[in-house]
Amino acid sequence: MQEKYALELLEMGKRVDGRKFEEYREIKIEKGPVQKAEGSAIASIGKTKVAAGVKIELGEPFPDAPNEGILIVNCEFSPVASPEFEAGPPGEDAIELARIVDRTLRESKCIQLDKLTVSQDKVFIVFVDLHVLNDHGNLLDTSALAAVAALSVTRLPKVEDGQIKRGEYTGNLPLVYKPVVVSVCKACSKFLVDPDLEEEDVVESKLSIGVRDDGKICAMQKQGTGTLKFEDVGKMLDLAILKSKELRNFLA
Repeated sequence: MQEKYALELLEMGKRVDGRKFEEYREIKIEKGPVQKAEGSAIASIGKTKVAAGVKIELGEPFPDAPNEGILIVNCEFSPVASPEFEAGPPGEDAIELARIVDRTLRESKCIQLDKLTVSQDKVFIVFVDLHVLNDHGNLLDTSALAAVAALSVTRLPKVEDGQIKRGEYTGNLPLVYKPVVVSVCKACSKFLVDPDLEEEDVVESKLSIGVRDDGKICAMQKQGTGTLKFEDVGKMLDLAILKSKELRNFLA
């Protein structure tokens, strides 16, 4: 019933909560809530809330990148966040979300990985763990915000005798860009951002677009069964670049 109502409103050019099609819900970001983590943040878009924690370990570099550190993103959908989530290993949705956030961070070159070399055979491994605390739609945009906010306050731990000394730091993570993800949806020949749960169930297509500070596109992922024309993609990219500037203001 709610899905039918949401669709009827979209057809009339309206949204369930009265927002404009290009308007986000209220956005909040809390940086550094977990003092013992190398970096942490909680991001909220409307009722959707995601926590991000950063932990740094020592490890061997990848053979094809011997002089670079490593970035790994994981995601957990807590059963308390939604009745749709189940306990156990990460499901397909959690894995897909982690991969998109990982690709956005990696392809944006936001971290200077070449500055994470510790010794000839050891580098820092940056683990970004995302925890969905509440799902009320648009998890991806919220997760990306949480991840970048946590990275922006991440500190590099001190290394002594080949071991990390927890609680002691040598400086901040070398962060160059603060990429964001803007998910643009198509429904009833209209384009909208920040879909809530009811809208996510009725949109035909969703294009999640990673955008750097300089406006460059660094990642894209299409979801949904609907098709997109070339002109549709162009409009969605333009909207994503426009809204990315608004989202990034919350990361300052």
